[in-house]
Amino acid sequence: MAVTPDHDADPERLRLATRVTRKYLIGARSLHEHIASKLLRSAAPRVLDLGCGEGALNVALPDPPPFRLVGADGSATVLGDHPGPCVRADAARLPFRDAVFDAVVAVNALWHLEDPRTALREARRVLVPGGLLFATAICRDDSPELAPVWRPEPTPFDAEEAPARVCEVFGEVEVERWDAPLLTLPDPAAVRDYLIARRMPGAQAAEAARRVRTPLPVTRRGALVMARR
Repeated sequence: MAVTPDHDADPERLRLATRVTRKYLIGARSLHEHIASKLLRSAAPRVLDLGCGEGALNVALPDPPPFRLVGADGSATVLGDHPGPCVRADAARLPFRDAVFDAVVAVNALWHLEDPRTALREARRVLVPGGLLFATAICRDDSPELAPVWRPEPTPFDAEEAPARVCEVFGEVEVERWDAPLLTLPDPAAVRDYLIARRMPGAQAAEAARRVRTPLPVTRRGALVMARR
């Protein structure tokens, strides 16, 4: 039940995904920057970044953040490069007392879990009354321009079901959906890297990239689910 279970075995895949997004983003804020802006407006004094990876949320915030930010991830490898306070933790058994955070963030993390509700219950437990949850999920038809060569595998926390999963634990939710071009992949090498970052084997990704016309705008589809304890 640890978040990001494959990052110890293949941390470079996570780093590649981060590099591709930063390099080819087209004129829009990244998802972490969008959530960072919401956290800054909320004035939450203590925030847990669940499935924090190497600290993309930290990078999106002022340095130092204007609140206490703690990262948690199941991978010791990626935490070694995290820029702030962080702990290795199982999302199903968070090592924190009840009601110690004012916000919990889970950016594209809960799909790794067999039963995301367990992690959602833990997130609710560590939130103060009135505390905020920000959880994001990707749609099953994300990156439709690549449909001829790749489709996302269904997960336990796709954007199609994520609001209902959160609602089961928190009672009420607010949902922001996105469906717009986010990246432009300029050449086959960029397409290959994008596919590798999404778990396609390297040789297969290179062959698929040769079948795609570039430059290729890529539409990202997903949802941000927000709830209060």
